[in-house]
Amino acid sequence: MRFVTVGLLVAITVGCGKFNLGGGGPTPAEFKEKTLAEARKSFATKLPASARGGEAGPPAAPPRGVFRLARYDSEVGKLAAYVTPDPRDGVTHPAVVWVTGGDCNSIGPVWGRQDPKNDQTAQQYRDAGVVLMIPSLRGGNDNPGRREFYYGELDDVVACAAYLRTLPYVDPDRVYLGGHSTGGTVALLAAEYTDTFRAVFSFGPVDTPTNYPDEYAGFNTSDAKEVEIRSPGKWLGSIKSTTVVVEGARSPNSRCLATMARGNTNSKVTFVTVRGGDHFDILAPLNQLLAQKILADTGPACAVTLTEDEAAAALRR
Repeated sequence: MRFVTVGLLVAITVGCGKFNLGGGGPTPAEFKEKTLAEARKSFATKLPASARGGEAGPPAAPPRGVFRLARYDSEVGKLAAYVTPDPRDGVTHPAVVWVTGGDCNSIGPVWGRQDPKNDQTAQQYRDAGVVLMIPSLRGGNDNPGRREFYYGELDDVVACAAYLRTLPYVDPDRVYLGGHSTGGTVALLAAEYTDTFRAVFSFGPVDTPTNYPDEYAGFNTSDAKEVEIRSPGKWLGSIKSTTVVVEGARSPNSRCLATMARGNTNSKVTFVTVRGGDHFDILAPLNQLLAQKILADTGPACAVTLTEDEAAAALRR
């Protein structure tokens, strides 16, 4: 396990496929339902008492003109988020919800100068003129609710899209979702759960969260259904929106991407292994590239694509 900290953001590199490959995880339990949304309707998660929330404290006040601290409505109450302020230019802009890594329920300072080889702030979107929303999820910061570890958080992510569509400076038809590491796992599960986003960009997710440490997998990992309902590798067939899953070839997490790619039959999903990249250095150049693709994505249907050659070229620049 390797931890890298940037401000309050923590990114994780883990082994992959323990549950799917039968390497000591719980016995697989098949849901009758064919989609993640259907399966969740007949499932109620049972969280251990240790799955508390509100331990990170209130989010820091952002610099004026960079972000504003907003509160968006979710089923557990009002949750915190950093949101690009209105540029007051009289036009509507595309928007991206970005879920951070590590403790993806909480947010910390996501501004200021960053190492371009480990920039987890997604600032490339706001630099390009795309509205950026970085949410805190249930049980994070000073939010109500409990951390549910890749379960109820999906409803919070959907609530972020609903919030952005209320803003007069956001184009309601061009709301995207991205995330990194644990946040990439949330983003990929959200793509499997809802089609509310025009496209989803998942950086460095796992196929199953059973290999995360308890801090990031605080649900009952000995219960097969609790695991499967949270495992992106199980529900790829549910995805209806354009979804791009990305990882650096030099990251141990690339094994997770390979595991999912081998089992995928859904044409909506593209897996991109970035030659020469790792879990962190792919973020800045690829988010910059995706921001430009989002700006050009103005037609009635999503036209954003990403190839391995494009990703490798962006990393080299």
